[in-house]
Amino acid sequence: MAEKLENIGACVFDAYGTLFDVASAAAQCKDELGDKWEPLSDIWRMKQLNYTWLRSLMEEYKDFWQVTDDALDFAMDTLGIDDKALKGKLINLYATLDAYPEVPAMLETLRSNNVRTAILSNGNMTMLNSAVESAGLSELFDAVISVDTIKIYKPHPSVYQLAVDELSLPAERICFMSSNAWDVAGAANVGFKVNWVNRFGQATERLPGKPANEIKSLDELPAILGL
Repeated sequence: MAEKLENIGACVFDAYGTLFDVASAAAQCKDELGDKWEPLSDIWRMKQLNYTWLRSLMEEYKDFWQVTDDALDFAMDTLGIDDKALKGKLINLYATLDAYPEVPAMLETLRSNNVRTAILSNGNMTMLNSAVESAGLSELFDAVISVDTIKIYKPHPSVYQLAVDELSLPAERICFMSSNAWDVAGAANVGFKVNWVNRFGQATERLPGKPANEIKSLDELPAILGL
């Protein structure tokens, strides 16, 4: 039974893997990739995340588009795929990833109940605006917040402070949603009320910061808020 969350001032969402399906770019290239599409998608995503953490530790920031491009190069090289045209198609598809099916209706429900909504993401603003617009979600967010303004990636505490500052709310009044367990830990560790959208049945991370709820899909969120 999910814990009901009260006195919430805004709902803040991670973008990639939470609102947008990061596997959808490779999935749209199944004809070209064949049985390599899933391994490529998995390697691409893991290396993308690895680079954000490593660059943050090295204090060598590059924006998320460059990180995503570098991670794709690594994935294609790992799988022995040498195809510049395909690489161009894949990286361009990342700018218009599919939203998960439940996302539009869930956001409409929040907005119709006067719940403020925002995105807090590693993505740069060009990427985020492209993804939001292509998914038809532009009118459903009060704010889109990017780490690019401070040039360090999640789960650094300063990233979550961006939402506190933008929304003028204390951390405990922010309901945060992410499918990424490490992001869940980071957000909960600074005091956000976190719902872990555990879409793929991942094991719990051994990190500080625990979620208030573990859910399988964002369509469970309105009920948690009493809507």
